[in-house]
Amino acid sequence: MKGLLLAGGHGTRLRPLTFTGNKHMLPIANKPMILYGLEHLIKAGVKEIGIILGPIKEGVVELLGDGSKYGVKIKYIDQPEPRGLAHAVLVSEEFLAGEPFVMYLGDNMLKQGVKPMLKQFEEGTYDCVIGVSEVRDPSRYGVVVFDDKKNIKKLVEKPKQPISKWALIGVYVFNEKILDAAKKIRPSWRGELEITDAIQLLLENNCKIGVQFVRGWWKDTGKPEDLLEANQLVLQDLKPANKGVVEEGATITGNVSIGKETVVRSRTTIRGPVIIGEHCEIGSNTYIGPYTSIGDHVTIRNSEVENSIVMEGAYIDCGKRITDSLIGREAKIIGFENNVPKGHKLVLGDMTYVSI
Repeated sequence: MKGLLLAGGHGTRLRPLTFTGNKHMLPIANKPMILYGLEHLIKAGVKEIGIILGPIKEGVVELLGDGSKYGVKIKYIDQPEPRGLAHAVLVSEEFLAGEPFVMYLGDNMLKQGVKPMLKQFEEGTYDCVIGVSEVRDPSRYGVVVFDDKKNIKKLVEKPKQPISKWALIGVYVFNEKILDAAKKIRPSWRGELEITDAIQLLLENNCKIGVQFVRGWWKDTGKPEDLLEANQLVLQDLKPANKGVVEEGATITGNVSIGKETVVRSRTTIRGPVIIGEHCEIGSNTYIGPYTSIGDHVTIRNSEVENSIVMEGAYIDCGKRITDSLIGREAKIIGFENNVPKGHKLVLGDMTYVSI
């Protein structure tokens, strides 16, 4: 069993954060998003993993290397343009070599991992196993239409009309038949070879398709608000730890993880769940609220930050309240007034400077 981990695409809905880097490198609870999918594949026993890379490759190869530090073999596969998930399968044909494989979209967060889907595939002699989850907006996804007995009637990519609430979650297990199907389909109205259409062709050819209804949470992190929600979901399971220094007069409640050589100054309040990286300075006169992730080498003073992701090297000293925000690497937020407004909602790209 091989693995395909997709890390291509332009990440247009996450700009400006993705102007300078690959969206799969954006941190969720201080860990690059792509590592969650990689770890799920490894835990499922997959030893050979192909990483699909598009035009924006920054950071991925440097992070993952040849896979040896994770105990797996990694091969990088180029997909110059984002021409669809079925196209990603086709450009991987040589790597797959006719073996069954798991395909995992690297910008998806799935609590249950892929083990249950692999088990179903292997025990049921399926040609394909798909994961589905109920969603509020089916028009954003490929969807599966079921009959009254939960048998698959058809699959449709991004339907304009709400024909089903069950979305494909971006994790699939296939045998070699998917390659033949991908070669036979035509580009969709979006100009892409859709994996949804390839699976539909399998269905029409009487291939055996298994369905797994996702247990626990699943999140597609395509938009800024999705990143924040994924961050919340991961932080719910955060274990408290303190490898730094907490000065007398600082108040910490709830589950808070503090990295080494980080200092929490007096007159600082932190309410978990909160994760703070290494070599940070937090405070004084600072409040860090629940569901906040703070990367390494971050300084926050005289400010309030809640339900936000603050990336490596950011500097915040603004006297204001920042909520529901994504702050890019080495971004600076500086304030000149002492009055505290209700809040500011920000999505800042890397190396941005903001005065509020």
